[in-house]
Amino acid sequence: MVPPSVDESIAPGEDAPAAAARLAAEKAADVAARHPDAWALAADTLVFFPDGRILGKPRGDAEAADMLRQISGREHEVVTSVCLRRGAEARTWSEVSKVRIAPLSDAEISWYVATGEPRDKAGAYAVQGKGARFIESISGSYSNVMGLPARGVYLLLRDARDPALSALAPAFP
Repeated sequence: MVPPSVDESIAPGEDAPAAAARLAAEKAADVAARHPDAWALAADTLVFFPDGRILGKPRGDAEAADMLRQISGREHEVVTSVCLRRGAEARTWSEVSKVRIAPLSDAEISWYVATGEPRDKAGAYAVQGKGARFIESISGSYSNVMGLPARGVYLLLRDARDPALSALAPAFP
């Protein structure tokens, strides 16, 4: 794995789906530029609300607690964009899922933040970790909420039609 060196800031006026697609593309381009003969697969996940508010990764525990208060007892959307790139060739897949979080008490928020899990997670929770206990429902792809939509990745790999990727995603007639 090669970590990209990309500023993950949201541009003024940018909505979550556009930001996630741009950031995934920038991450893939950054890695592809350093490894021009290899395929680069990059993703970006954001949590957002119908009013346009976007929650990325918290910059500290206080911000993580604030994000958890914002999603407590509410439904929000999660967008993940994935970009597969080699050289100038790039393909992107984006998916949106809805998640409802149970109402969280201050004690639950404090405990969860103290676990350290909310760090480096869009919206300050990990659906595949300790944060799962707070999920009331998911409408859409679970793997999308985790941050890498399995179906989208499969389709990107399959449609690349590269023999190097065929073992990962065989093309069926």
